[in-house]
Amino acid sequence: MSDKLRILLTGFGPFPGAPYNPTQPLVARLAQLRRPALDDVAIASHIFPVTYAAVDRQLPEVLAKEKPDALLMFGLAARTPYLRIETRARNAVTMLWPDAANTRSSKRGIEGQADAMMFGPHTAKLLRAARLTGIDARASRDAGAYLCNYLSWRAIEHARADGPQLAAFIHIPLLARSGAVRRKGAARITLEELVDAGEAMLVEMVQLARKGRTSS
Repeated sequence: MSDKLRILLTGFGPFPGAPYNPTQPLVARLAQLRRPALDDVAIASHIFPVTYAAVDRQLPEVLAKEKPDALLMFGLAARTPYLRIETRARNAVTMLWPDAANTRSSKRGIEGQADAMMFGPHTAKLLRAARLTGIDARASRDAGAYLCNYLSWRAIEHARADGPQLAAFIHIPLLARSGAVRRKGAARITLEELVDAGEAMLVEMVQLARKGRTSS
């Protein structure tokens, strides 16, 4: 078991304004995948409560427990109709919107005057893998200033220290429910489409992490 490549998938629970968070069913589906490309891979999953305290407490705990080679995180971007592969985490946190525990940040930055931190060049390969499934996926330089960006920042910190060699954050849109359509008339992305794109990115992360193992 210890020789298996280890991948950790994460999502978020509900939060103010989003009583249904589609990252939960997406992560659950991806964690249950059985594919030849994943035969020698141990996939773990974790759903974070949407609070700063939970991220600070649970991220180190789950990384210590699972010891993943790669970390693939998902969050909801309700106002974006396409898949967003985040390329960096900004040193920013909103003081306007409270988290799910009704806690507001007391400062606008996460870490002093630090610059934004990049995930790395592997995000371009994840973007390509997602696009090959036919989904509308785009690179993003702005993960917002809420919990998704906050988790991204903390994850990159751990990756730069002694954490997973690879980390990535993917923003997903609201799912199509009961034939819902967007204002412009185009059908929303479905869970099945997200699972297909998620699987492609997961397999890509596995391949990248495996190469990282053999080259280290």
